[in-house]
Amino acid sequence: MTDSLSLQTIDLRSDTVTLPTEAMYRRMATAPLGDDGLDGDPTAQELEGFTASLLGKAAGLYAPSATMANLLSILAQVPRQDVILTGSSSHIYTAERGAATFTGAFYQPIPDPNGALDLALLEATLASTKGNLKPALVCAETSHNNEGGSVASLAHMQQVHQISQRGGVSVHLDGARMFNAAVALGVDAATLCQHADTVSVCLSKGLSAPMGAVLVGPKETIQRARLLRKLIGASQRQVGIAAAAGLEGLQSMVGRLADDHENAKALGEGLSGVAGLRIRQPQTNIVQVDVSGTGMNAKQWEAALRNRHVLVRPWGPALLRCVTHRHIAADSIQTAIEAFTAVARNAGPI
Repeated sequence: MTDSLSLQTIDLRSDTVTLPTEAMYRRMATAPLGDDGLDGDPTAQELEGFTASLLGKAAGLYAPSATMANLLSILAQVPRQDVILTGSSSHIYTAERGAATFTGAFYQPIPDPNGALDLALLEATLASTKGNLKPALVCAETSHNNEGGSVASLAHMQQVHQISQRGGVSVHLDGARMFNAAVALGVDAATLCQHADTVSVCLSKGLSAPMGAVLVGPKETIQRARLLRKLIGASQRQVGIAAAAGLEGLQSMVGRLADDHENAKALGEGLSGVAGLRIRQPQTNIVQVDVSGTGMNAKQWEAALRNRHVLVRPWGPALLRCVTHRHIAADSIQTAIEAFTAVARNAGPI
């Protein structure tokens, strides 16, 4: 492992534990600054313009988090008492729908096994007039966090967009790990994003920036989102210090995400040979581990692995999530597999 993370600990809890690179620190120290709440911070503006161009959109907006970027997209596009259609296991539905407190919108789930929305049900729901509620936005997610980093095909995303357009609504892509999805598909970011009207991307996961996300889309939508960002108290002043790290991440860290995918694949393959474990083989950098056949639950596994200096996250009563990132070297993968093997050997009844 590298940087200031403990040399004794393998932290697989999330790719949000990544630390800034030395290049990021240098760029942060020399970033031109201004007041982003008044006439603008030049480095934040550079980040917004660069990200919009990279993703093939007209405009961008820097936000403190991808959750806020998703919220701003919804606030800017969905009138109160209208409906948001989103995956039943998506982050927007499972973790963010409390935003209805602010949006006044209704969140209606659509099944999304393996990260792909049920197209037939999506089309039927858009055509339905039951409940006198009007769908106003379709939200997709890729790569899909709760579905083990799954990536929907470009053809599927195109179908979602076409069905939504026929239904008269826009598509928002929760692309918190969108660059992982693009790498997995072997396409550039703009190609992936062409099938969504607005897209949010997180800078603080595998890209290693310390904070922030960018929302991109049409100029009018982004301008409205900018006004709403100020309304909810997110004017960020001299935020170019953080935006500089985001720029560096976009320009230098995307290509290396393939290394994380290879490490996740190696971890999945190694754990598939451990007695009692069932592995969802990864498409990107997330490995889901089903421990239901071991006689121990997820929390017990988390504690046992922590004692062996391997950190993971319980993702349900019998499910663990392991996420690879740039601080996880290839030799750390074998060490983690050995820790899992040792815990499995000592597993007993719950």
